[in-house]
Amino acid sequence: MKIHKEGKEILLWTPVLLLLIYYGMHKKVVFSYHQSIGFAVVSGALYFWLIYFFRDPYRIIHTQDQYILGPADGKVINIQNVYEEEYLQEECIKISIFMSPFNVHVNRFPMSGRIVFFKYHPGKYLVAFHPKASTHNERTSIVIENENGQQILFRQIAGFMARRIKFYFKEGEEVQQGEKCGFIKFGSRAEVYLPLDADIQVAVGDKIKGGVTVLAKI
Repeated sequence: MKIHKEGKEILLWTPVLLLLIYYGMHKKVVFSYHQSIGFAVVSGALYFWLIYFFRDPYRIIHTQDQYILGPADGKVINIQNVYEEEYLQEECIKISIFMSPFNVHVNRFPMSGRIVFFKYHPGKYLVAFHPKASTHNERTSIVIENENGQQILFRQIAGFMARRIKFYFKEGEEVQQGEKCGFIKFGSRAEVYLPLDADIQVAVGDKIKGGVTVLAKI
């Protein structure tokens, strides 16, 4: 299983930290045999979950200019018409995707084109499915413009557990649909803002895969 680069340092230091915790506790309280086994089982389960969380599975991406692909793995929790006031400043269709701690957390570009806007917003850490998470939580806003002049905005949003958003590109760079663009650690949310005439291909409750599932046709 391939591990994403964001997880390699954590996976390196976690066993050391767990051993220090064990010996620190052992100095104050003498563990019984069963308590030591219990600590080992819990520690092992935590470590294997971290390996699972930071997995980076291989994906075959079929790029299609007229389609918008999912930016992340997760579950569609909301589709609604909203006014996007940060950059697009127009009515849009917003698709919100909740990424649980068990989803792949690699983020991908939903469309090919050029990044015409990027901004990082510090903020709160409400649970990712909270209605105000998209405007109150720590987040990034990215706008991509394709060769036809069509623009979409998508956001990486930190959740209650997520404390670090990574985005690997800069404003002005050319990007490819399905290309890995970032990572959000430990539960989060992604949103895509599309034109009102977009033909939506998903429904609330659908489970999607980043770079694979078609969200809409534009």
